[in-house]
Amino acid sequence: MISPSRILVIDDEADVLMAARLLLKRHFSSVRTERDPSLLPELVRGNAFDVLLLDMNFAVGAGSGAEGLKWLTEIIALDPDAVVVLITAHGEVELAVQAMKQGAADFIVKPWENSRLVATLSAAANLRRSRLEAKDLRQRHRALAATLAGPRMGSELIGASPAMLNLFELIRRAAPTEANILILGENGAGKELAAREIHRQSARASEAFVHVDLGAIPAALFESELFGHRRGAFTDAREDRIGRFRAAAGGTLFLDEIGNVPLHLQAKLLAALERREIVPVGGDRAVPIDVRLIAATNLTREQLSDGTIFRQDLFYRINTVEITLPALRERAEDIPLLVGHFVGVYARKYNTPTKRVTAAALEALAFSDWPGNVRALRHAVERAMILGAGTVLDAGDFGLLPKERHGDGPQTLDSVERDTIRRALEKHGGNISHAARTLGLTRPALYRRMEKYGL
Repeated sequence: MISPSRILVIDDEADVLMAARLLLKRHFSSVRTERDPSLLPELVRGNAFDVLLLDMNFAVGAGSGAEGLKWLTEIIALDPDAVVVLITAHGEVELAVQAMKQGAADFIVKPWENSRLVATLSAAANLRRSRLEAKDLRQRHRALAATLAGPRMGSELIGASPAMLNLFELIRRAAPTEANILILGENGAGKELAAREIHRQSARASEAFVHVDLGAIPAALFESELFGHRRGAFTDAREDRIGRFRAAAGGTLFLDEIGNVPLHLQAKLLAALERREIVPVGGDRAVPIDVRLIAATNLTREQLSDGTIFRQDLFYRINTVEITLPALRERAEDIPLLVGHFVGVYARKYNTPTKRVTAAALEALAFSDWPGNVRALRHAVERAMILGAGTVLDAGDFGLLPKERHGDGPQTLDSVERDTIRRALEKHGGNISHAARTLGLTRPALYRRMEKYGL
């Protein structure tokens, strides 16, 4: 069977080239021979060959191998994935071994044995194929990791309250380790921001941060999304996919909403974490994984301790370090800082002047329970920046009444949230996924609010 590989032979002896061509054309689909090594840069840049069979000496009487080493260095510089097999004489074997340390794949001694030459070039062609496949995988890995990392949320972890200072200290101590971290907190409290900050302060900061919203992945696609799949594994599997674990290789995998994973799939996740390997859907070989795991959920610790909701062996696997984010109502003193930050963010986003927030507005904002936490506050500020007239924002611009007018707290916050959700649903024609994305909510969180408000 003829290999589809393309072979280039460079040697200054016409007899050597003819012998190589007659032999190799019976085993490889394309064989080209050249006497002039100066053609190498153009041929390598054209990426036209899988294996280069290169003589080590070209000048008449030359025997030092210097020319071969020079051309080897240039070839590798032009194409780091190039596969070069050297042709050497008996007395130059040590030189050929040195050349292999500089990037040559192998060497063949002339006069060669035909079977040895064919076997050597076949192995070299396989090496070239594997290098190109690995390069393609790395490129797809980077592209997928960049896509999955997603845009930053427009804010950082902000606060000067005792609760936030304690959080910052926990992150500072835990981030440099390789420990698995479980982040607990209500919706909108900033779990993703905390995960990103842990990644930023870790030894893996220069590698990928891959965010996976487990609440948005259908159970039928769970394994394919996390572990990848092979082409043909199922109807729509038209090509290999590496999955989220491999996309995060060397970096951080953030499994958000882990509490939403059904029990039978929790077992598969546990197996991957325990063995530090995954098997793609349709594959028959385990693939090692190297990720730092951060998980997050809005379930309480009590709920996670219920074996009918969450596997206890998985719970203990993922919470080597446990961090609980404070709700916004527990750190109301941070609200002025957050509001000032978001005003600046949306002034830049919408190219408008920065607006001043009145003391009455800040008082009303601080008095709210903020069931949607920082995410809800951010949306309230964005809405006020868009709809507020003039350069000053008062309580009414946030859909609130000043404290002295409503006694125990804002009376219209629920109606503001209900109207915001209704408008998002109308804007996206009832598409839950798109509306949830606009609102900064997960699909389950949006469903809960729709049920709460009768939408």
